[in-house]
Amino acid sequence: MAGRVLTRYVGKTLLSAPGAKGIGVRGTARLYWTATARTSGRAAFILGLPTLSCLGYEVYHRLQSSAVVHALQKEEVLEQADYLYSCAETEKLYQMLLQFRNSNDADFLWRLARASRDLSLLPNTEAWQKKQLTFEAFEYAKKALEKDDKCFAAHKWYAVCLSDIGDYEGIKVKIGNSYIIREHLERAIKLNPKDATSLHILGYWCFAFAELPWYQRKVAAVIFASPPVSTYEEALEFFLKAEEVDPNFYSKNLLMLGKAYMAMKDKQKALYWLNKAKECPAHTLEDKEVHKEVLELLKKLG
Repeated sequence: MAGRVLTRYVGKTLLSAPGAKGIGVRGTARLYWTATARTSGRAAFILGLPTLSCLGYEVYHRLQSSAVVHALQKEEVLEQADYLYSCAETEKLYQMLLQFRNSNDADFLWRLARASRDLSLLPNTEAWQKKQLTFEAFEYAKKALEKDDKCFAAHKWYAVCLSDIGDYEGIKVKIGNSYIIREHLERAIKLNPKDATSLHILGYWCFAFAELPWYQRKVAAVIFASPPVSTYEEALEFFLKAEEVDPNFYSKNLLMLGKAYMAMKDKQKALYWLNKAKECPAHTLEDKEVHKEVLELLKKLG
């Protein structure tokens, strides 16, 4: 369903904007996921916390003492937050950033929104906790945007979290939110054209509406005079741009390139991208899911 467009794509948050520091990645990018650190990204998954560098070790343990948290410089805290994100230490990251939930700094708030969302997606999270964290993430993202509407990451995570809460608010709200989601993704890309994950997510948005079943289109048309529409060509454009910005940053983007070309009946190019996705190391649970789907599609294509 188009309303679930952003459901796991976002974890990746490649923060490559000018001046951005200490951004962690996930995915091929987090190469565990994280779309941000250079291995691409999305949200954390399976990797354990690797050996900490001297700086990371020191900062991490200083953060354990609430008495010194506020004494740390912002840059130092954000560096450690992005380090934990790149290591898929979701619960530790969430607890660390929770200390800044009342902050007026968008850099802390959008990271807390991302961490809350990632925590909601962990397999051991119960349904009631997932819902609570989903709405919590949205509130942090909303606040981040209110504090700094020039922050591309705030726009991106606002879009992602808005999509998530649509799963709890019904189809009318979900479809209505789709317009807003696209607007914020476009704003994020305008503010930072080099963020591959924003491009990927917008491509996925386009793909979801391009393949929307006829009966869902009919429902949408009844509710809205002009329901959201898109094409596979438009989706392909964003997936290709994401790949241009950061080649092989995310196995899911390679998969979606293959699926877009399949939808456009271009078997040769579909095979090219699906085989590239097949060659990607499966470091995360998502990577393994992508690999499984790729094999199924390759078999289908013969």
